[in-house]
Amino acid sequence: MGVLKVMGHIAVLIVFYLIGSWIQDLFNLFIPGSIIGMLLLFSTLLTKKVNVNWVDEGADFLIRHLALLFIPVTVGIIQYLDLFTGKSFFLIPIALCSTLLVMVCSGMVSQYIVRKKEREYEHLNRDHNVH
Repeated sequence: MGVLKVMGHIAVLIVFYLIGSWIQDLFNLFIPGSIIGMLLLFSTLLTKKVNVNWVDEGADFLIRHLALLFIPVTVGIIQYLDLFTGKSFFLIPIALCSTLLVMVCSGMVSQYIVRKKEREYEHLNRDHNVH
């Protein structure tokens, strides 16, 4: 039952991806269909048209196995190593710096959110114990 539930959740995510790809093709947009699908999913989650329980376990499964999804991309880059010769060699430090910048920013934002949640939790507990 659990496997079917996860597969159903992933199917919902795939439907949003396909709708996003269809919109991209229909309007010939420069934004990738996956991003459009993700924005559609986000907006339907915000407006509660889609319940988060319909995609929760499938999204968790995909995030847990995200590293496996990058293996084909990494192998694909190896086929195009000649792109990194000459001035294109600068792509490597640029990619490393941008990755480091994303990691630092993500860490700072997540720590800010955790501290904010901890303060709210402590404040809530303090108010609850006083009454």
